[in-house]
Amino acid sequence: MEIQDGRFHVQGVDALALAEQFGTPLYVYDADKIKAQFDRLTAAFSGANVRIKYASKSLTNISILKLLKSYGSELDCVSINEVRLGLKAGFKPQEILYTPNGVSLDEIKEAVNEGVVINVDNISILEQFGNEYHNSVPVCIRINPHIMAGGNKKISTGHADSKFGISVYQLSHVVRVVKTYNINVVGLHMHTGSDILDAEVFLRGAEILYDAAKDFDNLEFVDFGSGFKVAYKEGDITTDIEELGKKLTASFKDFCKRYGRELEMWFEPGKFLVSESGYFLTKTNVVKTTPATVFVGVNSGLNHLIRPMMYDAYHEIFNVSNPTGTTRVYTVVGYICETDTFGLDRKLSEVNEGDILAFKNAGAYAFSMASNYNSRFRPAEVLIYKGEPHLIRQREEFDDLIRNQIEIEI
Repeated sequence: MEIQDGRFHVQGVDALALAEQFGTPLYVYDADKIKAQFDRLTAAFSGANVRIKYASKSLTNISILKLLKSYGSELDCVSINEVRLGLKAGFKPQEILYTPNGVSLDEIKEAVNEGVVINVDNISILEQFGNEYHNSVPVCIRINPHIMAGGNKKISTGHADSKFGISVYQLSHVVRVVKTYNINVVGLHMHTGSDILDAEVFLRGAEILYDAAKDFDNLEFVDFGSGFKVAYKEGDITTDIEELGKKLTASFKDFCKRYGRELEMWFEPGKFLVSESGYFLTKTNVVKTTPATVFVGVNSGLNHLIRPMMYDAYHEIFNVSNPTGTTRVYTVVGYICETDTFGLDRKLSEVNEGDILAFKNAGAYAFSMASNYNSRFRPAEVLIYKGEPHLIRQREEFDDLIRNQIEIEI
């Protein structure tokens, strides 16, 4: 958001007007920011044959999927329903990578029937897959490189104790399974976690995949996952995408020469593409003073934005209604019957009941993790596209809460 004439705007659209028109709580996404992030990423890796697969789990609204498709993105999905959303949004099956974890072969069969690219991350399923399909369905294999990386243990997925991927130390077993069932392995994949700063982490993981590639003759791509860090507050250190692009592209080209042909380089960014595009608008219900703290209670909670409580994530908060007021210290909390603290001891322009507060970095893993806890409605979503607001999800109503419930005679 930018301040224009003393008020916050998104692409020239007044934030307070959005709150008035669509109500609060409200998720707002800036399409221009998503486009800028997508263009920056593709430019950084322009020296390679790169394909960007948007991690749809970060924000699954079908209008966002269609928007990213229009920019040239493909899709990474972790469930069969994400696959179906992608197909409904217009992605071709071959543009969708299906990377589940802990699902049964039955769900994988559903994905095979949809024609998408299958990514397998455990040996048991690989054996079942091979017994079912042999070499008739190509497959990618997810490797756990045993690299500890990421901003929080809950989002670090490539370390030794992670449930994700097949351990790099089990590669000889993988090779035996592949040969036994004549499985057509066309890709190798890794994803070490989120909020990764150091290009060397990617390079170390890359070398592990390069070394593994020597056992597979039919590779078409190598998928490096993602984990690029974006800024959550002023002064944050972020992933230097341009530096990473130069270093990883160079190492990948060298690998392709050794492998004997040019392969595709795949990435699966989610947070990098949509996090900074999102703003979450809430209304101040109460300003409550205690002997120790001044609380600002808003009309939302962990049911709408759980990241601060689940990941100890920092989201910058600012007062949209009073952008230039006297700064005071508040603890911003929600209306859920739990301790749902959004921000502890935050400096905000003076807050009064009725003021609209905005949370930054609300594009990724925000609405997509929302729930109906405390029987609260999930909020509406708005996309600012070409300077105009578009409602892309209606606010829920009471009928939505009871739609699938069945009353019995008591």
